[in-house]
Amino acid sequence: MTPVKSKLGLSRPKIAKARALAAEITAPVQEFIDAHTTVTIERATLRLLGADGANPDGVPVPNLIAAQCGDKLAGGAASFYLNALVKLDKTPAELNKEIEKGLNICEVPFTDSKRLQAKAAELVKGLDARIAGNVAHRNARLKLSKDKIKSPMIYVIVATGNIYEDVKQAQAAAHQGADIIAVIRTTGQSLLDYVPYGPTTEGFGGTYATQENFRIMRKALDETGEKEGRYIRLVNYCSGLCMPEIAAMGALERLDMMLNDSMYGILFRDINMYRTFTDQFFSRMINTAADIIINTGEDNYLTTSDAVEKAHTVLASQFLNERFAAGAGMPARLMGLGHAFEINPELKNGFLYEYAQALMAREIFPEHPLKYMPPTKFMTGDVFKGLAMNTLFNFVSKATGQGIHLLGMLTEAIHTPYLQDRHLAIDNALYVHNTMAGFMDEIEFKQDGVMARRARQVLDETVEMLAEVKKHGLFTAIATGMFAEIKRPRDGGKGLDGVYEKAAGYYNPVEAYLKKKLKVGK
Repeated sequence: MTPVKSKLGLSRPKIAKARALAAEITAPVQEFIDAHTTVTIERATLRLLGADGANPDGVPVPNLIAAQCGDKLAGGAASFYLNALVKLDKTPAELNKEIEKGLNICEVPFTDSKRLQAKAAELVKGLDARIAGNVAHRNARLKLSKDKIKSPMIYVIVATGNIYEDVKQAQAAAHQGADIIAVIRTTGQSLLDYVPYGPTTEGFGGTYATQENFRIMRKALDETGEKEGRYIRLVNYCSGLCMPEIAAMGALERLDMMLNDSMYGILFRDINMYRTFTDQFFSRMINTAADIIINTGEDNYLTTSDAVEKAHTVLASQFLNERFAAGAGMPARLMGLGHAFEINPELKNGFLYEYAQALMAREIFPEHPLKYMPPTKFMTGDVFKGLAMNTLFNFVSKATGQGIHLLGMLTEAIHTPYLQDRHLAIDNALYVHNTMAGFMDEIEFKQDGVMARRARQVLDETVEMLAEVKKHGLFTAIATGMFAEIKRPRDGGKGLDGVYEKAAGYYNPVEAYLKKKLKVGK
C-alpha cells in the first residue's frame, strides 16, 4: 500500500488494525466459500466453456444443463458438458443446439477422463485468449485516449428499458463528455435465477442484462469512442442470484466495470448470505482475470441509516470488501470502493462532514479508484436546490481525488432523467472540475478542526465496529442487523437451495484456471 501523508491526521496504526480485523473476519467466511459451489457458479462455468443459447421456451442452455444435473452439481457441471462434447464429437455451438432441442447430457455415458481434461484444456486456452484479447484491446484504446481521460471519470446512467433506446441516450451522453456509461438493470432482475437470452426492448426502470445487450451497447460505445477519440467505458450490474454469470458475460463482451459487492445482495435484495458470499468470490475472480473494475455498494447503507450516525458502517464495509476482493486475487487498482454524499442538507456543517468522509476514504484507500455517489436520499423536486446540492457534491469529488464520479441529476427524485438533465449534469461537473483543478494540492486542514476530528472519530468507530463483528462473526453480525440496520438470517433469503457443498473429486477447470492465473490460495 502506497503511504500517503494524511491531511486529516489519521492514525496509520489504526488503519492497519482495521485491515487486520477485516482479514480475521473474512477468513472463516472464505473457508465456507472454498468448500462450496452454487448453481450459478456452475452455470457461469458452462458459459465460459461455450454453453450458450436458449430453448423455444426461452430457458437458457446453462439453466437446462443445471436442471439436468440436479444434485450432481456438487461434483461440477463442467464434466457433463465436456463429456458430451467429446463423446458426441461436437463443437460447443453444435452441442448447444442439441441441448436446446432436449438432449440430456447427464445421460451420456462417460468417456475416459484424460479426454475430458484435454478438451477442458483446449476450451480454457480459447477462453484465456478471448479475455486477454479484450484486455489488450481496452488497454490499447485507453493508451490512445490517455490525454482525454478525466479525473475523476464522469459516470452517467441510462435506463429506458429498451436496449436500442439506451444506445441513443448512451451515445448522446458520451458526446456530451461522459467517460462511463452504466446501463441500469430492469427492476427485479437481481432476483431472477437465470439470465434472459437475446436483445430486449421491455424493462421497468432499466434494461435486462443479457449477453446480446452487452454486445449491442459495447459496439455502440466503441463507435462513439472512435468519433470522440477516446475510450468510453461500459458498466453493468454483477449482483443478485446470477452474479457469476453476469461477470462471465462481461468478461466475454469487454465490459469495463461491474457493480459487485460482497454484501449488497444479502442486505438489500434478501439473497441468502451463503449464496452471496460464495458467488461474489467466483465473480470477482472472473472480473480480475478480465481486468474489470468493480464498484461496491456502500452508498446503499446511507439510504437506510443516518449518514452521520452510521458513517463508520460504510468504512467498515469498505475494509471488508477490500479484503474479500484481495482474497479473489484482485489488485487495489480494480477495487472501486463505494461511498456517497448523503448527509441531510439541513445539518449545520454537513458539507464539512461530507468533505471529511470523502477525504478519509481517499487517504485510507490511496490506490483504489473510489466510486463516489451523488445525493439521492434528500434530493428534492426543487431543481434549483437540487442543482446546488449536486454542485457541492461535484466540488467534494474533485477536492478529494475520487476516481469514479456518478453524476447527480436534477430530476433524480422524480423520474428517469431527461436527456437535457444529463447534459446539464455533465456541464456542471466539467465546470466544477476544471475551475478547481489544483485545489487538492493547495488546501490543508486544521488538526483540531471539524473535519479532522470528524474523520478520526469515524475511523475510531470503525475499528470498534470491526472488533465487535470479529467477536460475533460476520454471519451473526449480518443476522443481528449490524450493517445498514437490516437483519438477514443465515438460513433465510433467496437462493439457499442453490448452494452445494463440493463433493469429493469436484471438477471445475475454469475455477482451476482462474486460481492459477490469479495466484489465489497460494
